[in-house]
Amino acid sequence: MIRPGGAQLNIANGIREFAIASPSATAVVDGDRRLSYGALDERARRFGNALLAAGLTPGDRVAVVLGNRLEYPEIAAGIARVGMQMVPVNPRLTASEVRYIVGHSEARATVADAALAVIVEPAVEEQPQKLVLRIDDGYEQTLEAASLADAGIEVDETEPFCVAYTSGTTGKPKGVMISHRSRSLTFYGTALEWGLGPGRRTIAVAPMYHGAGFAFGYGALHVGGELWMLRAFDPERLLGMIAESRAQSVFLVPTHAQMIRTLGIDVIARYDTSSLETLYFNAAALPFPLKRWVMETFPSAGVHELYGSTEAGIVTNCRPEFALTKPGSVGPAWFMTEVRVADIDGNPVEPGGTGELYSRSPYLMNGYLKDPEATEACTTPDGFLTCGDIVRIDEDGFVFIVDRKKDMIISGGVNIYPREVEDVLVKHPGVRDVAVVGLASQRWGEEVTAFVVVAEGTTAQQLDEHARVELASFKVPRRYELVDTLPRNAAGKVLKRELRGR
Repeated sequence: MIRPGGAQLNIANGIREFAIASPSATAVVDGDRRLSYGALDERARRFGNALLAAGLTPGDRVAVVLGNRLEYPEIAAGIARVGMQMVPVNPRLTASEVRYIVGHSEARATVADAALAVIVEPAVEEQPQKLVLRIDDGYEQTLEAASLADAGIEVDETEPFCVAYTSGTTGKPKGVMISHRSRSLTFYGTALEWGLGPGRRTIAVAPMYHGAGFAFGYGALHVGGELWMLRAFDPERLLGMIAESRAQSVFLVPTHAQMIRTLGIDVIARYDTSSLETLYFNAAALPFPLKRWVMETFPSAGVHELYGSTEAGIVTNCRPEFALTKPGSVGPAWFMTEVRVADIDGNPVEPGGTGELYSRSPYLMNGYLKDPEATEACTTPDGFLTCGDIVRIDEDGFVFIVDRKKDMIISGGVNIYPREVEDVLVKHPGVRDVAVVGLASQRWGEEVTAFVVVAEGTTAQQLDEHARVELASFKVPRRYELVDTLPRNAAGKVLKRELRGR
């Protein structure tokens, strides 16, 4: 059968193509270990064939419980080559959380770091498995025994390459089905926008089991670049790796920038980061004072701030030329993307107004696995999707995130958006990190409460005095909780549910 439009997009294709075009070029660097494109493609083929030999078939799901390491890309590509679906699992989850994801996804095989057996074994004992592989314990022998032949399995580009489970900040995680088409187009757009490609180097800083970490790490390999693995985030180790690799493009979340900033300028200056041409941020709000600091500290790098989600992919991008003229914006719609803002009744919001953000693009998810009701709740008949974010859009089409709809605080009958309060508090020089939530109050319904990580000597009274300068009295926090850290998920987003639980 001849398919209209020719070859189908597949996330394994880029590695295969560069294994032919430049087989000796370095693809992955993980400490002292390196893989060329030729070796990476060979190992991916062997892994896919090992799954087939174990009795799995196209469409089956494979749970992958790993941190950032050399094997991650070959496992993802191997799964994709044989038409199976990867289920990336955060290795920091508890055994019960892993059990839920493996069970809900009906994964037929599991690949995990041998050190994670304690959280993986309960899950694989309950869910029938065709194959269980432990990195550093039998994995290499399995590859060596597997066939090197191309399995020749055709995969439709609209089929999921993975089922990525959301962080579960508001309840049980949902499995987001993401297609080959969605991610392949994301990879090419990323290369064009943020400077990935042949001869270019980047670092996998964000965890690859998370959507953004995978898109911006594995994406470099799809377009022929060189990917260096940062196994665990350490701000000084990252600076050293930038200096060593001469990386041109690096993706970070705002928390990473905060941690680098705490090193102090004397430590930062020890490392040559002049190779950086692009820094791009996603996953959580990048406070403008922090963004300005990044621009001043890394003057060779253009700073991009983008907005997206697991379900929608990349939606907007604020390019460096607008960083100062559009402070606080996450930019206009990204490549191939339409956005619209609607009020509570679904009516369009005029520029300057506030409403819920919807987007339509080739990057949208296929839906939530086994949850058509949740899929229908966030999509429209004409193909737009919302993740419940409240935004303002200006006359130039630039989007400003106001807050998550679910995080809005109603105090004394008045709507208060936590991000507005957070943006004010973070300007205080003694504030290192902050999250604002609404806690139950018999008098007000909810009362504005700020959880703040502060420098030594900073007091709640100082924060309150600072807040009252810029905020109306009803928006000023009624409580300040000074804490050592804020709970965050793999994407760097604050787990506000945990704060409310305190």
